[in-house]
Amino acid sequence: MIHYFSSDFKLGILGGGQLGKMMLYDTRKYDIQTYVLDPNPEAPCKIAANHFETGDLMDYDKVIQFGQKVDLLTFEIESVNVDALEFLEKQGKKVFPSSSTLRKIQNKSIQKEFYLKENIPTADFKNFENLEILKSALKEEKITFPFVWKSSLGGYDGKGVKVVKSEKDLEELSNSDCLAENLVDFKTEIAVVVARNESGQIKTYPVVEMEFHPEANQVEYVICPARISEDIAKKARLLAEKVSASFQHVGLLAVEMFLTKNDEILVNEVAPRPHNSGHFSIEGSFTNQFEQHLRAILNLPLGSTENKTNSVMVNLVGDENYEGEVVYKNISEIMAMPGVTPHIYGKKMTRPFRKMGHVTIINQNLAEARAVAEQVKGKIKVISK
Repeated sequence: MIHYFSSDFKLGILGGGQLGKMMLYDTRKYDIQTYVLDPNPEAPCKIAANHFETGDLMDYDKVIQFGQKVDLLTFEIESVNVDALEFLEKQGKKVFPSSSTLRKIQNKSIQKEFYLKENIPTADFKNFENLEILKSALKEEKITFPFVWKSSLGGYDGKGVKVVKSEKDLEELSNSDCLAENLVDFKTEIAVVVARNESGQIKTYPVVEMEFHPEANQVEYVICPARISEDIAKKARLLAEKVSASFQHVGLLAVEMFLTKNDEILVNEVAPRPHNSGHFSIEGSFTNQFEQHLRAILNLPLGSTENKTNSVMVNLVGDENYEGEVVYKNISEIMAMPGVTPHIYGKKMTRPFRKMGHVTIINQNLAEARAVAEQVKGKIKVISK
């Protein structure tokens, strides 16, 4: 077995944002040496990595140059040069999740086609090379309003996704490779984080329920466990395992799903990395998602995914009326509340709806945790000086 701890072993992380920063908490815990690459010289990871470099994650040569310095490469964001990862793998470098997994996920149109091929239930959709072809399909009634437009590449945190109800809505869309997805009549959105190591050991976290901001299309609350029946929760976890097996990923895979009015479960999309829907696990689980990702990519035994207690996670995003040097107004007030833990990501500048942190509320009573989460959301404000 490779000696990862207190050794010369080097773990490379592509992306230096908050997910990388939270992963570094656990590399520090285990004394695993880390190298991080990010385009931002003041990225959140800078303070905790052993070695931090700036560079474009889509730059083929830069990613290869960085990858050759480390023993194993992972990523905390999908927007990385997948051709460079494939080259590194051919040179014998371990990359988890693999370039093959990322290639299927990075492009949402390819991801959706993959679900059809693997008989994974998902909303009906049509892919289009650009917006003009989509508009032609509307005129020919091959698709009809309303539908969900998704950019095939680069969408995140509500960007690159829009519910299109009329011709007017089309004016706001980019003329890029995209898909039109049937609007799903769902009761709730749920998610399951799956961990899988190189040996094939697999574990799922409890199903979470997600509540979204109506305008920003961002998650506001993540509730664990989801307020659904045991039977539906079991089906969701089994479906997540099927998705994981189909992608043959190593590491974490967050599987976002719709629970329809008829109790059908449809896969919306996946992320091959630690995910917003798994942040509850830092306070709420026996093994948090970041430690689990490390265990999985290093082919170590996976930790317990059981909950210690019930939890609700609140996203802290920039107030829509403020931009500039960040101030967390009333943070001391929420810290005085029992079971409340804020996580600040280390981004110095705020802007409307930018993810700046999150707050976890733990309580044996889930309804009480949700009520406290509402209070937290009302009290703390992410504003600027």
